[in-house]
Amino acid sequence: MTDTPPLLEACGLTRQFKAHTALDAVSLRIEAGTVLGLLGRNGAGKSTLLECLLGLQRPDAGEARLFGKPAARLDEADKMQLTYVPQRLDALEWAKVGPWLDLFASLYPGWDGQRVERLLERWALDRKQQINRLSPGQRQQLAIIRALAPRPRLLVLDEPAAALDPSARRELLREIVELSGEHGGTVIFSTHILSDLERVASHVALLHGGRLRLEGELDTLKDNLRRLHWPAAHALPEHPLPGEKARRPAASGGWTLLIDQSQWHLPLPSPPQALSLEDLFVELTA
Repeated sequence: MTDTPPLLEACGLTRQFKAHTALDAVSLRIEAGTVLGLLGRNGAGKSTLLECLLGLQRPDAGEARLFGKPAARLDEADKMQLTYVPQRLDALEWAKVGPWLDLFASLYPGWDGQRVERLLERWALDRKQQINRLSPGQRQQLAIIRALAPRPRLLVLDEPAAALDPSARRELLREIVELSGEHGGTVIFSTHILSDLERVASHVALLHGGRLRLEGELDTLKDNLRRLHWPAAHALPEHPLPGEKARRPAASGGWTLLIDQSQWHLPLPSPPQALSLEDLFVELTA
């Protein structure tokens, strides 16, 4: 039995901008069919990671592999299998909505015209309107329509819901579920809206200070990760304990630990507490 390579893989990605380390030896495997939510505070390195994974930036060290090839060496056939929505729409602003979409339709043989028309109607976008007269939210919607229509093998969205209202966000989440569930597509999206992530993501990765602090199947992480209060009366070794993921001083004295109870085999000094995704985010980025 052969070991099937992942759809996308990062191996020790490091990216330096003068004195700032945007990525610090990040390694990550993303299997086909995954919906990965990428979390992190502003400046954590999310956009840099996405662009390195797609070959849009060259890392200073490490390598990204996509479709089994170095991401920087994808051919045109490979690029036709992926779509990317950056935080800012890079479009021909003088063009009108309809002709701009028709241009992309001529490039992608699998273009889903019915999906385009459905979303244009749902989001009240006029084919005759000029792109430079669209609001930021409408531009984001247009970029999302262009990215979804080819039914890509890989869809990458960088903060796609930042300018969307709740109704548009809900529609986007439905489209992500359809792309993954019905067409077997892989989706990576960065977001600050944790409730959106919990609705659709199968996996989560959390970046903090350029480092990957958490990665895995979302349900498994929520089942296994717990907050543990370590009283000041119990000596705590300087080195991390087996199963310990993070620690910080507790306001009441002692320590607050984030532990993976599936890897923890020591006596518990206090009952561990279950955490929401928001709690996990705070514990790992405080």
